[in-house]
Amino acid sequence: MTKILHTADVHLDSPLTSLALRDESLRQNIQSATRSAFVQIIDTALADNVDALLIAGDLYDGAQRSAKTAAFLTGQLERLRSAGIPVFYIKGNHDAENPITGEVALPDNVHIFDGRGGRQQLEGKDVWIHGVSFNGKHAPDSLLGKFGAPVPGAVNIAMLHTSLAGAAGHDNYAPCSVAELSALGFDYWALGHIHKRQVHSEAPWVVMPGIPQGRDIGEAGSMSATLLTIEGKGIAIEEVPTSVVTFLGHSIDVSGAENDDEIRQRIRSGIHAPIEGLQAGNDAILRLTLEGQTTRHWQVLRDRDIWAETVSQIAEETGRLWVEKLDIALEAPNAVADSSATDELGQLMKQITMEEGFAAQAQAEVDDVLSQLPSTRRAELLSDEAALAELTRDLAEAGSKHLYALMKGASE
Repeated sequence: MTKILHTADVHLDSPLTSLALRDESLRQNIQSATRSAFVQIIDTALADNVDALLIAGDLYDGAQRSAKTAAFLTGQLERLRSAGIPVFYIKGNHDAENPITGEVALPDNVHIFDGRGGRQQLEGKDVWIHGVSFNGKHAPDSLLGKFGAPVPGAVNIAMLHTSLAGAAGHDNYAPCSVAELSALGFDYWALGHIHKRQVHSEAPWVVMPGIPQGRDIGEAGSMSATLLTIEGKGIAIEEVPTSVVTFLGHSIDVSGAENDDEIRQRIRSGIHAPIEGLQAGNDAILRLTLEGQTTRHWQVLRDRDIWAETVSQIAEETGRLWVEKLDIALEAPNAVADSSATDELGQLMKQITMEEGFAAQAQAEVDDVLSQLPSTRRAELLSDEAALAELTRDLAEAGSKHLYALMKGASE
């Protein structure tokens, strides 16, 4: 029997956004989450006495130098070296742009495939690992031509960092199809690049393990690596948990609540549900939504900031949950046609936000504020001009809704 652990997209020291910026009690835990997930991977490799660890690209996150990251990484890989466990690593787009990639003297149990491709045999096993790294931070063309033929009669595992046929939110790198991978004759494709886990094929295995630690609500849910068990020519796989912090979306229905005490009680009773699905020892960061029909609809919208602090405190009382953002999706019961002066003013504000002149002025003001941010932070918020326009529209809409809620909350 041979056991191999497959991971990718570790993104060491990648910042977990939002909550870590403002919650002092969680900041250290959040900032170290990607490292903790990597430690979990190493712990699993040692506990299961695996024969190899595969890292299918993006071990690092970006271009910032960090001696601490290098020391941490070397120390963890040394743990595998002491246990006689080899590591096979291909560089992805983030590794290629990271200046410490290739400069750190990694332990001699780590084999890094280069951009020309190659293969390595597991010592004492009829198992071969094939891999091709990115030569630079872009790989617009397929890399399949750099793979040699599988070794006849052996189990052949191929490592590739690829977007496959493309995925939302990910650059289109080393494109190829599952059919093209299957045609090359390998038994298992250890992929990386797409952060959502997916098994694309079982004959042969084509596996994207996903990111081992989610970094924001867009990477929600528990994350994992993939453990291969090889017996003869047969391969079985299973998920092994890796994340230490889980991002989750969660909704609480407050329909029929007649006062604030009832709403708070609904929150207290509904906030515990996400804990049931958490891995032991994990914390969760919630994008919490209040929904349903209540006569307190306008007052809750008016006092959004107070309710945001309220739900945060209730969540923190559990010791395992924190609220990243509160969304309010409440409806007023028995809605009637708009007729009051307040309603007319609300409609007028809505119309103004859609006027071209207002939009242009608002966008200029938003751009002026954002220009004062560091360039890296601005780039995270705005990828292009369209993103600036969208952000401006969102801010204008949120502002008009808030003013409307202030008026309605005072009058009803």
